Amino acid sequence: MLVIPTAPPSASAEVPLSDDVLRRFDTPGPRYTSYPTADRFVDTFGAADADLALSRRAAHMPASDTEPLSVYVHIPFCESLCYYCACNKVITKHHERAAEYLDVLEAELELVVARLGRGQPVAQLHFGGGSPTFLSDGELKRLVRALQAAFSFSADVEMSIEVDPRTVTPERLHALRLLGFNRLSFGVQDFDPDVQQAVHRVQPYESVRLLMDCARNLGFTSINADLIYGLPKQTPASFARTLEQIGELRPDRIALYAYAHLPTRFKPQRRILAEDLPGPAQRTQMLGAAIRSFLSRSYEYIGMDHFAIADDALAAAKREGRLQRNFQGYSTHKDCDLIALGTSAIGRVGTTYYQNAKTLPEYCDAVRNGRLPVVRGVSLTDDDVLRRRVIMDLMCQGRLDFKAVEGAFGIGMQRYFAKELQRLASLAEQGLVDLDATGVVVTPKGWYLVRAIAMVFDKYLQIEARPERFSRVL
Repeated sequence: MLVIPTAPPSASAEVPLSDDVLRRFDTPGPRYTSYPTADRFVDTFGAADADLALSRRAAHMPASDTEPLSVYVHIPFCESLCYYCACNKVITKHHERAAEYLDVLEAELELVVARLGRGQPVAQLHFGGGSPTFLSDGELKRLVRALQAAFSFSADVEMSIEVDPRTVTPERLHALRLLGFNRLSFGVQDFDPDVQQAVHRVQPYESVRLLMDCARNLGFTSINADLIYGLPKQTPASFARTLEQIGELRPDRIALYAYAHLPTRFKPQRRILAEDLPGPAQRTQMLGAAIRSFLSRSYEYIGMDHFAIADDALAAAKREGRLQRNFQGYSTHKDCDLIALGTSAIGRVGTTYYQNAKTLPEYCDAVRNGRLPVVRGVSLTDDDVLRRRVIMDLMCQGRLDFKAVEGAFGIGMQRYFAKELQRLASLAEQGLVDLDATGVVVTPKGWYLVRAIAMVFDKYLQIEARPERFSRVL
């Protein structure tokens, strides 16, 4: 009988993957922050559909006994362009534009409250972008106060914000702490001067070190650093120096992303010369070196591109089998609805996903005319809901208990997923999963390739593979 562990496999300091395996699985694939993935959203889903989903939640789940929400707010502004960036952003040095955006953002918030009801409980709040720290301290305070007036924040609410080290000072970090933010994410990417010049994002190591030290002294409970491998001018030797510097800073969490060079989709990337990009062998070296570096410094491998120190809440959630995924990546909180505010923001309510307008004019016009600014989304079918459960169980818990899924959905796994389990058998032969009649367990080796394992159950990839839309699995 297959032994189902209570948490995803943990990895030793040795990377259980050969260079051959790393190269074999270095292919594009979804990140599964949702299922179906955002490329499957359709523009026939609009404001009326989102309105209905919000109203249904309000009707069936009054604020007194409803599950807490997660709230995401998108701030699109950046002062300068990072060439690698694939985010939805507006490049401007005119900070007065932020006040106008906040007016519309607060109006959108009121449209949502009118449908949900005021005082819905919130357990998580995340500010992303763009650069949320483009806003002044006063503007950030205004926005937080508006959200607190609309929702009921739990006593232990997790409040996180993405921070551009070039736009904050120790004084600004103090202001964020006073507003209630308790988690920070620093966009580091790479410390090598040549790489920073090549991607148009210059931020010296010493300035980031000062800010991280300050954040610790201010009592932020978790500090994350984002790194990217595969950037122009990067080499295994230069990235090794960045890894050493990150090790000295010792953030609580590290997110290690593979750069996806898609210049036909993302115009800023056209400024990056293809000949400056490291080749597949170099990328594989950098990935392997990064994993070894983090594990040797006692970071725990959370999954995909996330690492955390043992006493961080994310590591605890993994050990206890409570790990979840949403549009911000791995999360410590139980699966919940996500309210999305701002341009391009993606939310989830019940069995629907929705996305707001990507451009400022379209977003502002909708809100000013009293409409939710939703321009696309998807209503999940019964099959989507089932496959979402299967994929998230694999991505978050590293296991799939057939009896539990069969009991929840009234199906027979062996019959319903006959083709998928046949394909999974091939991955079992490669040592990526353990598979028998009772379930699936992702092995320590397979945990590094969990996206590829989850892809087996993605119906839309089976119908129409569109790999060019995704980042690489490794």
